Amino acid sequence: MRTALITGISGQTGSYLADQLLEDGWVVHGLVRESDRRPASSVEPSPVLHDGDLADAARLDELVDSLAPDVVFNLGGLTSVAASWHSPIETEAVTARPVAVLLDACRRSAERTGRRVAFVQASSAEMFGQAEEVPQRESTPIRPLNPYGAAKAYGHHLVGVYRAAGVDASSCILFNHESPRRPETFVTRKITAGVARIHLGLESRLRLGNLDAVRDWGWAPDYARALALAAGHPGDYVIATGVAHSVAEFVAMAFAAVGITDWRSHVEQDPAFMRPADAAIQTGDASRAREVLGWSPTMDLESIVSAMVAHDVALLGASRG
Repeated sequence: MRTALITGISGQTGSYLADQLLEDGWVVHGLVRESDRRPASSVEPSPVLHDGDLADAARLDELVDSLAPDVVFNLGGLTSVAASWHSPIETEAVTARPVAVLLDACRRSAERTGRRVAFVQASSAEMFGQAEEVPQRESTPIRPLNPYGAAKAYGHHLVGVYRAAGVDASSCILFNHESPRRPETFVTRKITAGVARIHLGLESRLRLGNLDAVRDWGWAPDYARALALAAGHPGDYVIATGVAHSVAEFVAMAFAAVGITDWRSHVEQDPAFMRPADAAIQTGDASRAREVLGWSPTMDLESIVSAMVAHDVALLGASRG
């Protein structure tokens, strides 16, 4: 029976990854902060949760040493671009540095036991920044525009360094991926939850930042599946749909899901939500993931947005009794 250690198991993609691995018969362990300790999976048996902090290198090393997992999936860290501008030091401490700790723990575990420990890093398209080519590929130069992207770039490069040193290490460069499990601190869930409130008459306006930013949005369970497939296939893989939409299009789809066509009358652009620098176009070419991992997306953006809005309408409706 295979064993996995997942950092970030209580997050959106980590929880989907845990579900999928458990359904496939894996034993799943997850690192959580005590404040985040809550059910991380809807699947039985549940994951085994271990209290700890990503900034605690000794704790990370101890877990890899004691659990001797087949694969370490690193999804943890500060995941908000906006928050990284407010907390750049914390972003480095919990998003960049733990990659070095975990990779080295995998290397030393293999040297000690003679049994390889694979490593899968959840990298981010934010590493590409103002990319010189569209779509972005594994070979696209990395030029981050924000602290989060820079932290992810460091981790991504380390994966290549340790892979060259013999660790079975993979980096999945995840483009934007959404689901009803996305927290409202992210603009996509802020949009779908806001639309649900407007639909139910709880609010009348939705305040947003840049509506012109273009992103490649996919379905989070698909991206969790890509991470699972990358285990045992050392390499770098862009995980994306290859289809780009603007934030304005995302907003229009969300309002359309509740039958509102004049969405602009409900939306206010607020300078407070504008980022200091925002990559204009992010679209990924997932050809290598298709060829090597057999991966492909299963949902288009309109279906994803509709599912998120329906979830938020039902959630708010239930809370009103």
